[in-house]
Amino acid sequence: MNVGQSFRLAIKSLLTSKARALLTMLGIIIGVAAVIVIVSLGTGMQTYMNSQFEQVGVNLIQVMVHEQPGNRNADADDFYELAEKYPQYIDSVTPALTISGVVRHGADEYERTSVTGVSETVYNPETSQTVNGESLEDGRFLSYVDVERNQHVCVVGSYLNEAMFGGRGVGQSLTIGGVPFTVIGTMRETADSTEGSGDDFIYVPYGLASQLNGTAGGSGMSGYLVASTSEDTSSAAKGVIESMLFRIYEDSSWYQVITMAEMMDMMDSMLGVLMTILIVIAAISLADMARLEATERDAEDIAAFLEENGYTYPVVMDDTGTLFYQYGISAYPTTFMIDPEGNVFGYVQGAVSREIMDDIVEQTMTGQRR
Repeated sequence: MNVGQSFRLAIKSLLTSKARALLTMLGIIIGVAAVIVIVSLGTGMQTYMNSQFEQVGVNLIQVMVHEQPGNRNADADDFYELAEKYPQYIDSVTPALTISGVVRHGADEYERTSVTGVSETVYNPETSQTVNGESLEDGRFLSYVDVERNQHVCVVGSYLNEAMFGGRGVGQSLTIGGVPFTVIGTMRETADSTEGSGDDFIYVPYGLASQLNGTAGGSGMSGYLVASTSEDTSSAAKGVIESMLFRIYEDSSWYQVITMAEMMDMMDSMLGVLMTILIVIAAISLADMARLEATERDAEDIAAFLEENGYTYPVVMDDTGTLFYQYGISAYPTTFMIDPEGNVFGYVQGAVSREIMDDIVEQTMTGQRR
């Protein structure tokens, strides 16, 4: 089939199957658009996550320590001493212990609220921000006296300030795990001020948090937030922290130290893998659509070719290749001879001349091989 015939058959196929051609084109357009949307969403999500991490602070280091029953464990004093020993690397340290108690105000429960026990050092009066980048809106933050004496006071995020107290939270009270707390400060909105968001949180003195976790059957894990002096010193700060913890535990499986830069890299890698998987799925779908379209169009082209050239004998479209394998075809063309009873009399692989074709037809009709 030359180029001219192929072109005429293609035009004829389009004209005779306008609806299918339109749907196929629409499917390809939607598929390509889906890939573009996936890439755009992935890039946007990656940019958003990076901006959120940068807002928290790229110099922040998170430390999780498992408690060894009956053995020496790292405590807040160890981290404070480390900060005094390496002021060129470590700017501030605060314990950060998550509480599992239910938050209540009156008859209302706030199950998604994050409650964290911290020290006064989580807030820097000079920058008027916490190590997480949060700023005070009203009242004050936890003081040294509050933490040292385990005062039943707390600081709440903007969501709880609005949802619980209508924006006037300072001086009001709430309970955490049945223990009453007085609100001494409220923080400004940093997320979208909805339930479960970055504004749905409470800070309490970490000593009380430890007691509440013990009452609730805590996980036996301590957490610390360490702020390095800059992004450039994060690796060095992580190194001195890990050295101190290894001296205490002699086994790195008891603790985990991760910088915010490492968390950003992990998120970027995860998003990259997710985007790749989605793009591959979309590409496979497009390829499958194109394959099905090509298969259907080939069948139509063959039918049009047979009609145009006046071929009237039956033609089987073996789209799936079932007959190809059943008859053991290994060359094109392969000519099979079928006797009057419908049995395969023989076959010839490759092209045959008119004389050979007449001969094998005669053999098949008479049932005598030569």
